[in-house]
Amino acid sequence: MMQRCVVINRRSALTLVWIFVLSGIRQSQTDEAETKASTNDNGNSNEVAPYILRNFNETTQHVSLCQNSANTSCNELHFPCIRCLYNYTCHYGQDVYVNCSALYHVECLGSRWFWHQMNCRYCYQTEKWQQKCVLKGNCNSVNGQYYKTNCTVNSDVFCLGNRSFSRNIKCNWTQGYRWSTAVIISLTLGGFGADRFYLGHWQEGIGKLFSFGGLGVWTIIDVVLISLHYLGPADGSLYI
Repeated sequence: MMQRCVVINRRSALTLVWIFVLSGIRQSQTDEAETKASTNDNGNSNEVAPYILRNFNETTQHVSLCQNSANTSCNELHFPCIRCLYNYTCHYGQDVYVNCSALYHVECLGSRWFWHQMNCRYCYQTEKWQQKCVLKGNCNSVNGQYYKTNCTVNSDVFCLGNRSFSRNIKCNWTQGYRWSTAVIISLTLGGFGADRFYLGHWQEGIGKLFSFGGLGVWTIIDVVLISLHYLGPADGSLYI
């Protein structure tokens, strides 16, 4: 069997070498461009990862809340008239500074960019006196029940995360029933069920009335129960 040999002269060999070199350079440039484009699509996360911008929805309500700020220094504005760049990598409880600015539609005095000191913590970790919660009255305060409601931190509080959140609150509300009044009624008119009527226990009050206070036994029991705050208003509220 005869084998065929391919003969390449020096000029052809140099030409092939240059073709391979140029192809490698072009491929390298293409890969670099694709890498840059991918980084830009991700928002240059390596540069801005520690800082996350939280924008408020600039609705008509927010605009109306900031209408009277023309004579106020920008660094004295509160939410929702400003927005801040938060450092989410800070250590909990550490005092840090955040860079804030007034929203574009807000008029204020001085520089629109300013620094503000804050304590590193999420909004749901703030103190209770720094929050405003939706209070409910359809729970039993006597039994110490908890209910879930929505809370929002005050406008002058700087914190991480959402400014509105859900939390459990101990049932603690009143409808105006006085403990002293209930005790006096129970001692004087308890035999006729007046204390039960006053607290809203109508069925027990009727039974107590027609049984003459359970021949005095029921009357004594109710005096003790009311004195110990064990017997409260029928609607589950607390005494005042």
